Amino acid sequence: MKHTLFALALLPSAALADPISFAWTPNPQTPQVDVALAKGYFTEAGLDVQIVTFASGREAFEALLGGQVDVAFMAEFPAATGALTKQDFAIVADLSRYTGSRIIGNTEQGALATPADLAGKRIGTTLGTNVDYFLSEVLRTAGVEAEVINAAPGDLVPALLRGDVDAIVPFPTFYAGAAEALGDKYQELRPGGYAPHYVLAATTAMTGERGADLTAFLGALVKADADVSADPAAAAEAVSASMGGAVAPAELQKMWADVDLGTTLSADLLDLLVSEASWIAAKGVVKADAPTAATIAPYLDATALSAVAPEAVSLD
Repeated sequence: MKHTLFALALLPSAALADPISFAWTPNPQTPQVDVALAKGYFTEAGLDVQIVTFASGREAFEALLGGQVDVAFMAEFPAATGALTKQDFAIVADLSRYTGSRIIGNTEQGALATPADLAGKRIGTTLGTNVDYFLSEVLRTAGVEAEVINAAPGDLVPALLRGDVDAIVPFPTFYAGAAEALGDKYQELRPGGYAPHYVLAATTAMTGERGADLTAFLGALVKADADVSADPAAAAEAVSASMGGAVAPAELQKMWADVDLGTTLSADLLDLLVSEASWIAAKGVVKADAPTAATIAPYLDATALSAVAPEAVSLD
C-alpha cells in the first residue's frame, strides 16, 4: 500500500515529552514498525516510544484496557468483544491484512479439496478465538456440519499427527510447523472469506488529550510504509533482525505474498468487526444486543490517521 509522502508538522518536543508505552512484539506482519524503530522515525517525530511485550494480542489489549499501555498491537478479534462489552478504547489503524488463512489436514484422514470435504470430520481449533470464527464461517457458508474439538494452540499439530482429529484450524504462526511435521502427509484448504486484520488500539487519552502524540506516532508508521513499499528486501532484513533471526529475510518476503501490507482504516474492517461481534453474541459468550455498524463504528477513530494519510482512510 503506497501513501503520499508528507511533511509531518511536529509540535515542539516538550509537548510530546510523555512516553508512549506501546504493546508490541516483533512479528512478520508489521514491518513498518520495525522500519520506524530501526530508522529512528519515532524519535525524529519527537516521541519517546517504549516497547512492552506480551505473549498475545489479547493480553496486550487487556493491558490497554487496564491503563498499563497507551497503544496495543493485536489481531482485530479481541476488539469485537471489547466493543460488545462497551470498553473504553479505539482502533486507530490497521497495519496489515493476512490473506492466507487455511485449514490443515493429514492426507491419511481423507481428502481436503473443498469445504464440502469437512462434513463429518473432527476438526481441532481453539474455541472463542478468531480461528474458531473462521472455521464457523467456512462451515456455515458451505452448509456442512463437523465435530469441532477444542484444543490449546500448541496441541493442535500433535493431535493431527496422532490422528486424534482429521483437520485443524491453527493460528498462522503454526502453519510452517505443521507443514514440517506432516511432511508428505500435509494438505491444506484455503477457502477465503476471512482475513485477520492486525490493528492498533489506543486509549481514550491517546485519542483525546494526547491526540498530537498519536498523530505523530502514526505519521512515523506511514513514513515507514513508504520505505517498506520501496525496498521490501531491506524491510525484511529489519524484521528478521528484530525477531532475532528466527525467520530469515527471504522467508519473510515469501510470507508477505499472503499479507496486504500498509497502514489503513477501512470499511471492510468495520464489516468484519460487526460480523465477529454478532457471532460472539449469538454464541452467548457475551450477553449483549445484536451489534450493528452504528454501534461498532464509534470504536474506529480515524482522526489521527486522517491527519497524516487521508487517502488511507475509507470508512464510508
